[in-house]
Amino acid sequence: MKQKTARLAFLKTIPVMAGYIVLGIGFGILLRNAGYGILWAFAMSLLIYAGSMQYVGVGLLAGGASVITTILTTIMVNARHLFYSISMVGRYKDSGRYKPYLVFALTDETYSLLCSDDMTEEVDVNLYRFLVSVFNQSYWVSGSIIGSLLGSVLPFSTEGIDFSMTALFMAAFTEQWITSKDHIPAVTGLIATLLCLLLFGPDRFLIPAMLLITAVLSFFRKRIETEEVKE
Repeated sequence: MKQKTARLAFLKTIPVMAGYIVLGIGFGILLRNAGYGILWAFAMSLLIYAGSMQYVGVGLLAGGASVITTILTTIMVNARHLFYSISMVGRYKDSGRYKPYLVFALTDETYSLLCSDDMTEEVDVNLYRFLVSVFNQSYWVSGSIIGSLLGSVLPFSTEGIDFSMTALFMAAFTEQWITSKDHIPAVTGLIATLLCLLLFGPDRFLIPAMLLITAVLSFFRKRIETEEVKE
């Protein structure tokens, strides 16, 4: 059972591996060019493990940002995790000893895999979710280390590398749209974001959009969880 579960988890994460290693390399190179070596890359990817925030964090470190600025920026960049994780409350309810790490390691891509799997095979569900999370983080950590090493021996322009995270988010959104029958979360995110962007402008739309998304998803929570059970 454990071997079968591990094999299934690994196979499911292969697409993420392809993306995370490349993106991790980009982060490692940026961090190295900012003057921070391999230990920084390893520690940030192991303990922070937030792709977009780590990219932003390079600029914060290089610019000597204050603690307050760092805290506020982190909240704004990572706030989305609070909102899309609502749909995982039911799935993680009985995960036992795995729960702390599952909560910590719930990235956009891990969420996309875990909320769309149909679990037709007989496996240990909680172990499967744990291993998917572990495999994905291992890819990110490995990519960051490789990038840091490459950045020390192959210096080149890093302009445009940070756009890779935007590309990954678009790919994750597309994958979730294709594999999920319930498009309420996706449509809610799009409409709320566009509405708040028009109302509040590009510099102030993020927090209102997150609050609006939270309210709508909380209202539809029972329906979303019902659809997940049916799937």
